[in-house]
Amino acid sequence: MNSIWCFEDVNLFKLLCPHKYKNFKKDHQINHYNKRDFIYFVEDHSNKVYLIEKGKVKIGYYTEDGQEITKAILSTGELFGEKAILGEDKRNEFAQSIENDTTLCPVGVDTMYGLMRDNKTFSFRVYKLIGLRFKKVERRLQLLLFKDARTRLLEFLEELCDEFGYDCKGTGNRIIKHPYTQKDMASLIGISRPTLNILMNELKEEHLIDFNRKEIRMYKKSRVLDS
Repeated sequence: MNSIWCFEDVNLFKLLCPHKYKNFKKDHQINHYNKRDFIYFVEDHSNKVYLIEKGKVKIGYYTEDGQEITKAILSTGELFGEKAILGEDKRNEFAQSIENDTTLCPVGVDTMYGLMRDNKTFSFRVYKLIGLRFKKVERRLQLLLFKDARTRLLEFLEELCDEFGYDCKGTGNRIIKHPYTQKDMASLIGISRPTLNILMNELKEEHLIDFNRKEIRMYKKSRVLDS
């Protein structure tokens, strides 16, 4: 299974942030946020995109009954708020810093259009990123509709492994150092936090995984999904 979130060896911040360009540097600044600070809210005017220089940002929305749903957690080099360049007028999601000293590069839509015209490589990557994120949403919807909770969790762990994992030398096992809380993980796969705890402990008892707060170890025999 190939990750559809990642661009291998690509840091969009380094490629695009206007403070690196002479024509924009004078009037541009980097924004700083503390943990739990909101970058924007649902219904805010959509007039910028953001590149992450440092830290992590959570993207999500609220259901009609007030439940928070996490769509993604993004980190250094990634871009968010990209619907602004597709003509979105108001935000349909929120963006929140989840680490202290998170630093972001805001880019106005008109500036973004100009930079994309001048940088075909970046323009291609931006549009590819948007397309891949739509695929991600579609895939997650299919999982929610057609697969049981255990299968959704196993496939989510495979995605985490593609994005954040690495092999243990000589064992064939994989270690995942990830940014998600249990609440985030439960929200992303459409189950409750208690259900997630039960499923994670069942997989641990079956010796398929081991885990702590920030790390999951997937044992070789847990690779039950097609690669």
